[in-house]
Amino acid sequence: MNYRQLGHSGLKVPVLCFGTGTFGGANKFFKAWGETDVNEARQLIDLCMEAGVNFFDTADGYSNGLSEEILGQAIRHLPRTSVLISTKTTFRFNDGIKIGGVANPNAVGSSRYHITQQVEGSLKRLGTDYIDVYHMHAFDTTTPIDETLSTLDNLVRAGKVRYIAASNFSGWHLQKSIDISRQYGWARYAAHQVYYSLIGRDYEWELMPQAIEEKIGALIWSPLGWGRLTGKLRRGQPLPKVSRLHDASEGGPQVSDEYLYKVVDALDQVAAETGKTVPQVALNWLLQRPTVSSVIIGARNAEQLKANLEAASFNLTAAQVEVLDRASQTQPAYPYWHQLQFAEVNPGAVKRYNDVKRG
Repeated sequence: MNYRQLGHSGLKVPVLCFGTGTFGGANKFFKAWGETDVNEARQLIDLCMEAGVNFFDTADGYSNGLSEEILGQAIRHLPRTSVLISTKTTFRFNDGIKIGGVANPNAVGSSRYHITQQVEGSLKRLGTDYIDVYHMHAFDTTTPIDETLSTLDNLVRAGKVRYIAASNFSGWHLQKSIDISRQYGWARYAAHQVYYSLIGRDYEWELMPQAIEEKIGALIWSPLGWGRLTGKLRRGQPLPKVSRLHDASEGGPQVSDEYLYKVVDALDQVAAETGKTVPQVALNWLLQRPTVSSVIIGARNAEQLKANLEAASFNLTAAQVEVLDRASQTQPAYPYWHQLQFAEVNPGAVKRYNDVKRG
């Protein structure tokens, strides 16, 4: 298993990370992902460790903390320094407290109050005294950025968190945060956990050039396009019986059928050439992209996990990448389509676009 630097930090992470959103299945949304219990989780984690994947991603909001609990129990037999744990906060956490008959207004967001409370809860649920990578799961527009960042810096200085990261930020959210950290000498976001796939390439227009400039490592969530690039979705065929799309499609990125099938056709072509599966090819394409530090894979069972781990065992050729690039390319969003028309006054935009195309 290859390791890469996590952005500008000194931390090295495997190119694949195991996501534990399938652990627990405490409600309808997460049951659509999976209902892995402790014994099953331990088996999957041991398979990861054998393959050299020692990076595990979770969040306090995954099944309301149950995913963290199961992960913590499942890694208990391993030396703590042999694994890297990534978890997150910001979304509402059901602490059961009601004030004036409504849910606790402070049980959500990236305030000093909520971060401090949630990091302590995550440490307890995970059964550890430090978190390797701690994410803000989303940008909180209601909390001053300096409050969030100073709190995270204190956690780093206290040794409870090793590195901090963002997730699902827009470009200006992330840049403003980095600039404030730089201004005060605080710990800064080393990574950005983002949605990126062959059927979701918005990341390339603003966030990828920014990541190149600021040396921000991308951690990719839902690399198979919210379960659409499993190879089971085909023209003229009904949705497979086992698919998260039955119960969770509205919570993820929306994709037109024709665009999806065009990309799947290209994946089929490359899969036939390589002797690999559609998901393996889709994952390997991401491993060729600029800024990507690690791709987060999930699995309901050992068979799925073994297949996904194989995605890091080969490299697509430049010609095969080009086939996938052409099939998945979409019209740039504004202002990028406009900038690309005027190389004379904006050569940087054209260069960045060409760099992204080349990978």
